[in-house]
Amino acid sequence: MKRDHFTLPYEGGLIEKDLPKGVLHSYEKVWTHIYDDAHPASNAVADVIVEAINKTEGRLYRLGLSTGRTPLPLYDELARRYEAGEVSFKNVEVVSIDEYYPSDPKGSKSRNHQLHEALLDKVDILDENVHILDGRVPRDKVSEYNAEFDEIARNLDLLVIGIGERGQVGFNEAGSMPKDRTRVVRLSHNSRRRQVRNFNFDMSEAPDMAITIGISTMMSAKKIILMAWGEEKAAAVRTIAEGEPTSACPASLLQPHEKISFYVDQNAASQLTRVITPWRIGPCDWTRKLVRSAVVWLCQTVHKPILKLTQKDYLDYALDELLDKFGPYDKINIDVFNDLQHTITGWPGGKPNADDSTRPVAAKPFPKTVLIFSPHPDDDVISMGGTFIRLASQGHNVHVAYETSGNVAVHDDVVLQMMDAAYQLGFADKFNEVKALVDSKVPGEPEPRKLLEIKGAIRRSEARGAVRSFGLNDNTNAHFLNLPFYESGGIKKNPRTQTDVDIIKKLITDLKPHMIFMAGDLADPHGTHRVCTEAALEAVEQLREEGCPWIADTHIWLYRGAWMEWELGRVDMAVPLSPDEVIKKRHAIFRHLSQKDIVPFPGEDPREFWQRAEERTQNTARLYDELGMAEYQAMEVFLKLC
Repeated sequence: MKRDHFTLPYEGGLIEKDLPKGVLHSYEKVWTHIYDDAHPASNAVADVIVEAINKTEGRLYRLGLSTGRTPLPLYDELARRYEAGEVSFKNVEVVSIDEYYPSDPKGSKSRNHQLHEALLDKVDILDENVHILDGRVPRDKVSEYNAEFDEIARNLDLLVIGIGERGQVGFNEAGSMPKDRTRVVRLSHNSRRRQVRNFNFDMSEAPDMAITIGISTMMSAKKIILMAWGEEKAAAVRTIAEGEPTSACPASLLQPHEKISFYVDQNAASQLTRVITPWRIGPCDWTRKLVRSAVVWLCQTVHKPILKLTQKDYLDYALDELLDKFGPYDKINIDVFNDLQHTITGWPGGKPNADDSTRPVAAKPFPKTVLIFSPHPDDDVISMGGTFIRLASQGHNVHVAYETSGNVAVHDDVVLQMMDAAYQLGFADKFNEVKALVDSKVPGEPEPRKLLEIKGAIRRSEARGAVRSFGLNDNTNAHFLNLPFYESGGIKKNPRTQTDVDIIKKLITDLKPHMIFMAGDLADPHGTHRVCTEAALEAVEQLREEGCPWIADTHIWLYRGAWMEWELGRVDMAVPLSPDEVIKKRHAIFRHLSQKDIVPFPGEDPREFWQRAEERTQNTARLYDELGMAEYQAMEVFLKLC
């Protein structure tokens, strides 16, 4: 089976078959459709659009579209269906909902350019039927222009919008009001930080104003479809679908629309009632992990450890079905306590000569060959540095594969500082030569290849230093794959191909690992972590199909990054870290000097990676402690894929 789009394994939940729609969506003010990932969800939205276009005769079908990352899978699918002859856009009128101001419509960063590149240039839409806000309008005429465009943007047949992490729609951000129409808005500092990825991560290039249609304009559409992918949007999805309308989450102001629906992936849906507490909706498929998730949720709700839960607690929170199937309550408490306790191990590679019947990892063989895949040259130490230390110190043959060069994440100032240090040490005088490379960069264009090679070398030297700090040979146990999909020279990457997969297959075949660790952080459906994990899983799948006899004994474990962590209901292995191991992990992260202090990809979290990682692992240890487990300094947790 080809692993084009990786999703997490099924772990139980609501039995939706034969459940009336009114019951399924009983907690939702905006009915929400949940799919495994962005691609089947986008296909479903494409079904709606194509069917509507093909049914419209005698007039133009008026379609409102947004830009950004969210609608890209949808646009790819619409273009594919046009190429397949399933739909024509000759009778379609497209209205785009926002644009940077001021901006050149031919500029590579403009919304105009993005929409044409993603969809319009790939289909047969007529130029006169495309309406995109003009970022060149003089300021003394922009108010009049906005009023005229607002009339064009009203009464659309369908408006399709991706939402932002805080429920933004278009450039309607916190503070937007239901009566807002098309207007110029000033972008907040936080908004510009979110947009800066489109401008080479240079805040000086990020626009401070934009034009956007307003909530009132959106509400005039005959039908609205909202879309959201990724865990980082889960809180906004819950507010929009189930919360009260609030200007703090502008998309929630669209709730009163009579024909509005929401299409989300599993990650974006992770905070909805029917996902978190499906027993409140209807009958459930009570897998072992769903039982554990329910008990952990109950503990956190009533603020009790597992073994202090009472029958009344279960009944008060609608867990009577769980009692009926697996009760009495005290048996459930003991079973879940033991289940969760058995995830804890100080031997992530298996403890030799030990009874492994309740341990997450088998005792044999020992030592094991372990392969850690790290999408960027620091994800290994940030996400599982403590476990890395344990595996190496306990005698396993540990290898780490850095899947991408990470070159675009090195700030120019770091490069120049390195060149100056080399000059001061008397090794070479390349400062002016490299400075000329930096100065030759063109905004919006890929960086010069020679400059990227220097940046890649910096990342490699940092990763090698971290590997050495764990006592491993950085020449034999550190592998730099430099997967081609990443080497575009810019933020937008190349498509993943079989060449990427073949590079990974060769390494796996050479090492024949017993354990493989991969990044399971799928928050961004277009991000490097997802692409790397899908390529690695595809490599494993192909090796299985090719009949490699040893691959059946290879087990895959998923870790997460510095921002998200596995929910305790999902955890298959928890590795406790001592205070000394936490410090050693921190020092390994510090080896990545180009990523310290200067954060090349700024967000709303000002903390450095080591701070995020330590808070994440300490919080996990605290959660285990609150459930009645032993108290540890920190814990790294993993999900077993196979």
